[in-house]
Amino acid sequence: MKVLVIGSGGREHALCWKIAQSDRVNKLYCAPGNVGISEQAECVDIQSDDIAKLLGFAVDNSIDITVVGPEAPLTAGIVDIFNEHGLKIFGPDKVSAQLEASKVFAKEAMKRFGINTADFKIFDNPDDAKAYIDLRPLPLVIKADGLCAGKGVIIANTKAEAVSAINSMMQKKAFGPAGEKIIIEECLEGEEASIILVSDGKDYILFPTSQDHKRVSDNDKGPNTGGMGAYSPAPAVTDALTKRIEKEIIRPLLDGLRKENAPYKGVLYIGLMIVYDDLYVLEFNARFGDPETQAVLPRLETDLMDIIEGAINTDMRSVKAVFSKRPCVCVVLASGGYPGSYKKNLPITGLDKTSSLKDVIVFHAGTRLARTGGLIPQIVTNGGRVLGVTAMADDIKSAIEKVYAAVGLISFDGMHYRQDIGRKAIVII
Repeated sequence: MKVLVIGSGGREHALCWKIAQSDRVNKLYCAPGNVGISEQAECVDIQSDDIAKLLGFAVDNSIDITVVGPEAPLTAGIVDIFNEHGLKIFGPDKVSAQLEASKVFAKEAMKRFGINTADFKIFDNPDDAKAYIDLRPLPLVIKADGLCAGKGVIIANTKAEAVSAINSMMQKKAFGPAGEKIIIEECLEGEEASIILVSDGKDYILFPTSQDHKRVSDNDKGPNTGGMGAYSPAPAVTDALTKRIEKEIIRPLLDGLRKENAPYKGVLYIGLMIVYDDLYVLEFNARFGDPETQAVLPRLETDLMDIIEGAINTDMRSVKAVFSKRPCVCVVLASGGYPGSYKKNLPITGLDKTSSLKDVIVFHAGTRLARTGGLIPQIVTNGGRVLGVTAMADDIKSAIEKVYAAVGLISFDGMHYRQDIGRKAIVII
């Protein structure tokens, strides 16, 4: 079959890497892709939000299945449009994708379906929001309603920080229309975990647990980012907790949406906070997490296309997913200055040294080929999160040691990364 993957980041590289292993896929495309993806797929120069061109490409090239990586095309309704043209596509429709596109939508859905989440209040007026913070204990979490590339959440430890966040989102329009509405919610302290599942609207396959590291610096210091690394499994999520997650979160959500004639088909990501014995949903995403995908997919032993087709064809019960028990760790290498401003086009060295390492793969995110003075093009930086160095081993400690040994082989000017990815797993164990 012919498969088209949409996207250009580390998540999409992981998807292409896994899909390319399928015996049933004889041609794999990625739009627009990146340097690393070009080793597994033919990259097509179409941006992931150009739905008209993506549709035309899928029709002209007789694509059998399209797999959507990023959230923007999903929330723009690419699944609905492809389905209208008789094309098979993997992902939730526009209504279901609002679980990620609108935090207000997600919060109201959780309230309707009895799913536990942090206490919250919604505002469309900055003055009302500022008055509210006087009534609430600090810290507080300020969230822009819409998509902000993982940066629309501010933890305010002081009233001044809360006011600044409100001004930035609602008055200065730092996130554009995404900040027209905001949510102010209580700040929960506990252990975070990422739950990923694939649903056909009724049944689902639960992927291994993982834990993301959102803050830019070690020990969860500094501003939030798109994710600085992840590991799988997350030992904080025990078998008993997993059963509760399914009973208290997953099943009520899927059943609730189906009863509202909006069955959820595709990947669902649940950002979870565990506070003692209580479970709270922090967020929903309508696609694979990044960088959680890079830590989870290497553990999948089943053909990923079996799972994707099971979701598309509403036949998930017939799919048996098998995952390795070996832990996996992904460390993100970021550009200097990220998540703020950063330079591009900086030469990357050492990638050739990692290619022969067993159980190590480097997923590309912000890279491209460029001529930097010589005749031979060189891989250079082209984004904030540049690479996701990933390693598997028989235990989490060995996986951490292996991944950081590989990280030490790679270099580019200004490169920075967290040095504590996976450490929480060792502490919990």
